[in-house]
Amino acid sequence: MPELSHRRRLLILGICCMSLLVVSLDNTVLNVALPSMRRDLHASLSGLQWTIDAYLIVLASLLILSGSTADRIGRRRVFQTGLVLFTTGSLLCSLAPSLGWLVAARVLQAVGGSMLNPVAMSIITNTFTEPRERRARSARGARSSGSACRPGP
Repeated sequence: MPELSHRRRLLILGICCMSLLVVSLDNTVLNVALPSMRRDLHASLSGLQWTIDAYLIVLASLLILSGSTADRIGRRRVFQTGLVLFTTGSLLCSLAPSLGWLVAARVLQAVGGSMLNPVAMSIITNTFTEPRERRARSARGARSSGSACRPGP
């Protein structure tokens, strides 16, 4: 792989950190929207729980598979596929006419999110090869994911 310029490496870092932030933030944002979703979609409490649980179960279930798939077919391809799936899922969530459609769109979002989390950290690790710089950039990636949980609902 050719040596990347400093600017290009920082762009990669920014994209990876933003993807980690968005995947983490997605679930906390949903908690704020639950009352209006219940009203607008005429949803039961158990239905609202499924909008959260479907995302978390699928995301957690596919993390290891997504990471190993990225090792086999390429990090960039898996990361780009994850971005497309997550974005498509987000768009479908905003257009969901019913709770069932919302849960299905959240599952699609989670499949994409499972491709972003482990692969983004792997991309950061492989982009920044000097040990000192790698530690600093990996910590920044971890902080961007954790900062989504800090404000809370």
